[in-house]
Amino acid sequence: MTNSLSRTIPFVFVVALLGCSSEEVTQQVSAEKRFAVAMRLFQEEEYTEAIDEFKIITLQSQGSRLADDAQFYMGECRYKRGEFILAAYEYDVLLRTMPTSEFASRCRFRKALCYYNLSPESYRDQEYTKKAIDEFQAFLEYSPTDSLASSAEAKINELNTKLAKKDFENGIIYMKMEYYKAATLYFDEVLEKYHDSPYAEPSLLKKAEALYSRKRYEDAAKEMERFLEKYPASILKPDVERLKDDTRLRLQELQDKGSKPPSEKRTSQDTTRSNGP
Repeated sequence: MTNSLSRTIPFVFVVALLGCSSEEVTQQVSAEKRFAVAMRLFQEEEYTEAIDEFKIITLQSQGSRLADDAQFYMGECRYKRGEFILAAYEYDVLLRTMPTSEFASRCRFRKALCYYNLSPESYRDQEYTKKAIDEFQAFLEYSPTDSLASSAEAKINELNTKLAKKDFENGIIYMKMEYYKAATLYFDEVLEKYHDSPYAEPSLLKKAEALYSRKRYEDAAKEMERFLEKYPASILKPDVERLKDDTRLRLQELQDKGSKPPSEKRTSQDTTRSNGP
């Protein structure tokens, strides 16, 4: 008799649940209990189920003290699943709808990390790299004293180095193709935008080489003097010295022939980037 009763009770409970609409069952669970269930699922790495629970809280308890918690953890669930675009969207929802939330600062940092994780190798399109830099900078503007500020600064430097590498590599490609004018523009890009990156030093040398190849010897000589002044202990110094000697010989040859080197004045073609990688 006891065994029969024990089997009957769960069956009756299920029937009772089925007799209620799903909406009624949902409403019967308090936001606090639902949040506890969602957090347990989150900790157990059941992220899809956790998202469903957090979503219900954001819809049914808007303006409550748990709404921003649930919205933040929806972003965390997406982030943990590697769904960085969706995670960035969830973080952005919190920043737009609950800008005074205690999670706002963390959301900005995590949103930046989403784009950081999407940033590809330097030879590919760098849209996400630039987005990540913008988001890390936004984080620093809003939270300059946050404990994560130093990490954001380090990430910005890393990403800027990647952009510098891309421009430098593009310049090298154009050098190999003997499109020296276009190469010069890419090296200038590195020197102007990423002067603190490790690619600034070789870019200055390559710019001098490009100018030399274009027979703009006086311009090349100026860039080499600039290099030696800025990087006196550089391992590239011997290369600069050799190029400097070659440039001096070319200028002397032109002087002996009574010729003038190409004008230092830039043409419109010099200041317009050629199509390329």
